[in-house]
Amino acid sequence: MAKTATKIEKRDDVNPKSGKNEYGDVKFADPTNNKYPIDSAKHVRAAWSYINHEDNAAKYDKDEVELIKKRIKKAAEKFDVEIDED
Repeated sequence: MAKTATKIEKRDDVNPKSGKNEYGDVKFADPTNNKYPIDSAKHVRAAWSYINHEDNAAKYDKDEVELIKKRIKKAAEKFDVEIDED
């Protein structure tokens, strides 16, 4: 069984300050790179949509994608957002 990541690596193609500048001090499913904000129902739905695009997921290791999805699912429960499983 594959092990789920506990931490997400810094991506070279991302400036973490961009996420903070755009969304402010919010919770992100990828807090290392400040990607996929999960602070509202709208952002949770968008994060789920984006991480399920093959080109976005390809920027992470498989276990990192699993961790991001796990965090989004947890936020979806909090905001009572229904998301389609992959």
